Amino acid sequence: MRAAPNFWAEHPGVFANLLLPIGAAWDSIGRLRRALIRSYCPPIPVICIGNLVAGGAGKTPVALAVAAHLAGRGLNVHIVTRGYGGRLAGPVQVDPERHEASAVGDEALLLAARAPCWVARDRAAGVHDAVAAGADIALLDDGFQNPTVAKTLSLLVVDASYGFGNRRVIPAGPLRESVQRGLARADGLVLLSERRYAGGADRLEVRRELPVFSASLAPIAGERLAGARLLAFAGIGRPEKFFASLRSLGAELVGARAFPDHYPFRDTQIAELRRDAEQARARLITTAKDIVRVPAASRAGIEVLEVEIRWDDPGAVCEFFRPVVQSAASDGANSVDRRD
Repeated sequence: MRAAPNFWAEHPGVFANLLLPIGAAWDSIGRLRRALIRSYCPPIPVICIGNLVAGGAGKTPVALAVAAHLAGRGLNVHIVTRGYGGRLAGPVQVDPERHEASAVGDEALLLAARAPCWVARDRAAGVHDAVAAGADIALLDDGFQNPTVAKTLSLLVVDASYGFGNRRVIPAGPLRESVQRGLARADGLVLLSERRYAGGADRLEVRRELPVFSASLAPIAGERLAGARLLAFAGIGRPEKFFASLRSLGAELVGARAFPDHYPFRDTQIAELRRDAEQARARLITTAKDIVRVPAASRAGIEVLEVEIRWDDPGAVCEFFRPVVQSAASDGANSVDRRD
């Protein structure tokens, strides 16, 4: 995926206006698809973590946090993802020891390190296989616009600083569908930032009855980077967010190299970055999502800044998921009774 054009984040201008008819057609096709396709209704709850914009909202960290929350309630959580950037269509259960990012995608490898994860371009087939494998609950990483699986709950993740961009639909803007229709189908919204962001939901004009959960994307053990000279590189939705995080931790960036999202790094590129870091007497650092796309033989000596979701109100999140947790636990007990 190439870098998003600058006008996607700005007030609609000439380019956005010229592309507006194509965006309207895109939105109409999506609505027609959702109206015509019959959804698979699995015998277990399905939670979808999605967004309305193309890339960079923070879905995967939120999916990991939700998976951890559900697993902590004793549920067997299976994650289903498309496997963007990978060659396998699936359904296939991801094995981090056997699969590489070129096969299943970078996000799938991160997810599989925490919970059973299935790559499936056919989401319904992926959920079906998760059910057959004993899942109590299925967690869709992305797929909010995909109508092939009926969702029990849908959470939209929104980057508080970016919002909905210029609020136009692709290619006139970053939206996968109109804000109004997307929010109408959502059950909750996660407003994600790197610090508390007051008034974000009001600024985004989110309807009042939609639960909004504020959270921050916090570095893990980031204090070790204070005062460090770093050469950072990243191929994610918005690399500048990663670079800004490093600076906020007190690091001195001697270089910040941005690559397209899901970029497949080559040994020669890593060798060049390593030489540049050595010449600048700096440490080489990247994200957890990027390191899995670096060839295994070239990963030595590259530091990784991992992040985690920190909820402003964990109790509210717990209450939001309580009904689906109880439903999944009850269904799981009934399933055991039937097998006995």
